[in-house]
Amino acid sequence: MRAASIAALPPVVAMACALMLPQAARGADYLRGSQIEQPIEAPAFGSGSFDWSGFYFGGGAGVSDTKFKPGEGLQTLANYAFRNTMLGAEHNLGSWVGNLQEKRDSGAQFFGFTGYNYLFGDVVLGFEADYTRSGLSYGVSDSIGRRVVTSDGALNDVRMTTNQGAKLNDYATLRLRMGWAYGRVMPYATIGGAVGRFNTTSTIQSTWFITRSNPITGATEAFYATGYTPTNPSVVGGSKKNTYAFGLSAGAGVDWAVTDNLFLRAEYQIVRFAEIEGTTTTVNTGRVAAALKF
Repeated sequence: MRAASIAALPPVVAMACALMLPQAARGADYLRGSQIEQPIEAPAFGSGSFDWSGFYFGGGAGVSDTKFKPGEGLQTLANYAFRNTMLGAEHNLGSWVGNLQEKRDSGAQFFGFTGYNYLFGDVVLGFEADYTRSGLSYGVSDSIGRRVVTSDGALNDVRMTTNQGAKLNDYATLRLRMGWAYGRVMPYATIGGAVGRFNTTSTIQSTWFITRSNPITGATEAFYATGYTPTNPSVVGGSKKNTYAFGLSAGAGVDWAVTDNLFLRAEYQIVRFAEIEGTTTTVNTGRVAAALKF
C-alpha cells in the first residue's frame, strides 16, 4: 500500500495500516528461513563428556581357544616307576617317553567382573577382577615298548602307556587397567595375575618282562617282574581334582558409555597358567559384555 493511499484514509485506519506493514514483512522473512543462521548437525559418535571414575560391575560371554601343552612331568614319572631297580639305575627310562603333542579345545565361556576407575584428566587408571566359567579340557595318551640288556645279562622287555589330561573348570583374574577417555569411548589395556582351578590326570602304566640265565643252574628263566604283570601293572601318578595353578593375564579392549550408567565392552584377553601336573595352559578369549556404573 503506497504512502499516498494511506494518507487518504481516515487517521485511525491509516495508523493501523502503518503498524501492520513491518510485522507482515518480518513474518514473510521468517517463512523464507531468514531466522535460521546454521543447520543443526547430529552429534558425532562418542561425543559429549562422561565421567568414567567410580565403581562398576557387569557380565558377558566370549569364545575361547585354549591350548594345553604337556610338559616333562611324564618323564619324571617314568623314572620313578623303575626306581630302586638295576634297570632304572642303568637306563634313563624318562628319555623313552616322548613329549606328547599339545592339544586345543574351544568353546563359549561366561564371566562376571567388577572394578573401580580413577580419572586423571583424560587418563583412566583402575583395578578390575573377573571370574570365568570354562570347562575346556584335553586328554592324550601314548604307548612305547623297549628291549634293553642290563649288566647282569638280563634281557628286559618294558612297555609303558602314558596318559595326560587336564580340565580347566574356572579361573579368576585381578588386573590393573589403563585407559584413555575420548568422551564416551575409552580404549584400554590390562595386565595382572590369574588363578585357575583344574582337574588333572598324569599316569604311567608299566609292564616288565625279564629273560635271563640262572646264575646257579644256568637255566633260562623268563618271568614278569613282581608288580609289573599285565594283570597287575605298575601305575604311578594319578588323577587330582580342584588343583590350582597361578599365571599371568593381559588384554585390550574398548568401553562405550551408552548412558550415564550403562556401558558396553568388547575385549581380547590372554591368560597363561604355569605348569600344573605336567600341563601348561594358555587361554585366548574374545568377549563382549555390558556393565552398570555408579
